[in-house]
Amino acid sequence: MINVEIFRDREGRINGFRTTGHAMFDDKGKDIVCAAVSILTINTVNSIEKFLPEEKMAVVSDEDKGIIECTLTEPVSEKARLLLDVFAFGMENIAGAYGNRFIRLKN
Repeated sequence: MINVEIFRDREGRINGFRTTGHAMFDDKGKDIVCAAVSILTINTVNSIEKFLPEEKMAVVSDEDKGIIECTLTEPVSEKARLLLDVFAFGMENIAGAYGNRFIRLKN
């Protein structure tokens, strides 16, 4: 199962996330749930790095363990918040489509 945890600041605004695990929806290379979560996660991190290089971001990843953690340091720009909101919205949609058997979202 994939666990997705959304990090929030004191005002409830998203300032990071952690994804861990593997969906086990299908065999490696055919797992569409894992692929969807991976693409959304990696694209969010890469987009912040490319389009918002002024953001202070810490990223930890371990491909073997299926861990990616991304945390932005305050202050987080409105553009970065929008990308993080889009990430959370995408994860909500994936979780809604595939349920708690393959992905669990802690929002």
